[in-house]
Amino acid sequence: MVTAAQHHDVTVGLQTLDAIIVARRRVAPFRPQHLCADKGYDSAAFTAAVQLRGYSPHIRHRGEVVPKRRAHPARRWVVERTASWHNRFRKLLVRFEKRVENYLGLVHFACCLIIYRLTVLG
Repeated sequence: MVTAAQHHDVTVGLQTLDAIIVARRRVAPFRPQHLCADKGYDSAAFTAAVQLRGYSPHIRHRGEVVPKRRAHPARRWVVERTASWHNRFRKLLVRFEKRVENYLGLVHFACCLIIYRLTVLG
């Protein structure tokens, strides 16, 4: 989903979930699909809508103190690495395109180049 910079994530969070084009893997009823989000998504309406879509939300509440030690550390490096790969393309680093279609086309082209470089060039 491409949105304006001043939109809150929670307002387009459900649209983003609905825009996923890869079918979710069917899991047993006792193993729900998990969705982790930060405190910006802390609202009862968002949590209820996520549950209706079949996800088990894990959203920290505002004002909640984060424990210092975790059993499973966060894996944010995957997201940060992908963002770093996209930032290597100057046309994506600062958006000058006014039309969403043009910008989205550049994002898709950059993803194709990234995949090509990873698979063919090693």
